[in-house]
Amino acid sequence: MATILPSSLLPTRALSAALPTHHRPLLNSSGPQAKTRRSFSFRVRAAKLPPGVEVPKVEPKFQSPFLGFTKTAEIWNSRACMIGLIGTFIVELILNKGILQVIGVDVGKGLDLPL
Repeated sequence: MATILPSSLLPTRALSAALPTHHRPLLNSSGPQAKTRRSFSFRVRAAKLPPGVEVPKVEPKFQSPFLGFTKTAEIWNSRACMIGLIGTFIVELILNKGILQVIGVDVGKGLDLPL
C-alpha cells in the first residue's frame, strides 16, 4: 500500500483546461464567426490528516524474492498442484484405469518377482 505524505498533497500550480474544439460550436450562440476561447482554472487543496494519525518515519523495506520464490507464488503453485492431483484421482475413478494406462503406457507386472 502506498503512503501519501502530507507534502505530496499540497498544490503546486493552478490547473487550467480549455474546452475541446468539437465542443466550441455548441457553446457559441452568435454563430461560427465568433471564436472565443473559454478557459477556467481551479486550485487543488489537500485535506489535513485527522488528529492522532502519524506519517510513518521510515519506508518499509521489502526483501527481493530469491529467483521468483515468493510466498504468494508458492501458495498459488500449491493450489494448482492440489487441483491437478484431485483431477487425476477423479479421472482414474471414472475410467477405472490408472493414469498411465489412460495415456497408453503398458504398466505390466513391475519386476515380476514371485511373492
